[in-house]
Amino acid sequence: MAERQPLAALVDPAHTALLTVECQRGVVGPGSALPELAAAVRADGTLTRVAALVAAARAAGATVLHAIAERRPDGRGANRNAPLFRAVERLPVRQVTGTPATEVADEITVAACDLVVRRLHGLSPLAGTEVDALLRNLGVRTLVVTGVSLNIAVPGAVFDAVNHGYTAVVPADAVAGVPAHYAAAVLRHTLALVATVTTTDALLASWRRSGQLH
Repeated sequence: MAERQPLAALVDPAHTALLTVECQRGVVGPGSALPELAAAVRADGTLTRVAALVAAARAAGATVLHAIAERRPDGRGANRNAPLFRAVERLPVRQVTGTPATEVADEITVAACDLVVRRLHGLSPLAGTEVDALLRNLGVRTLVVTGVSLNIAVPGAVFDAVNHGYTAVVPADAVAGVPAHYAAAVLRHTLALVATVTTTDALLASWRRSGQLH
């Protein structure tokens, strides 16, 4: 068995990007379309840890990319080929382009150097979007995936990252899903097989040890 690469080397800011998945007001904010998920993210501090990782990654010199899911007011181009998409159309809060629901959550600072990629379709921030091309142009080889949810979008992002040749890293305490026991099972029995599962504190410590944070 190949020796596991040390975390600090794996997440060297020179070739690492931190991705926030659907950390937007309409998903994790007080007026969320998914109140159970939003409550879970806030109750256990997930959103606070995502915010800390964003700030630390940026300070260390890593790329920060925010992935937003939205739809046109008329719904053109949106998927309708799964029960989830049809259910989304009936929710009281719609992730409509240009509305507060599609803004990054208040807890997370978006800097001018960050990338924000918005998608009108699909389940993953990478499939059919410009994320892969942007990361390759920046020399990124490791993708740290944070955000929501472990039910669908986060696993989708991890699988697509691996399929595109990136090394995926998942801080277990900076991702969330519902119910909590299912989210834990996804991390243990699925994502741990294809990604390096770690913690927020371990990532911060690795960046500090690399000499990038002071």
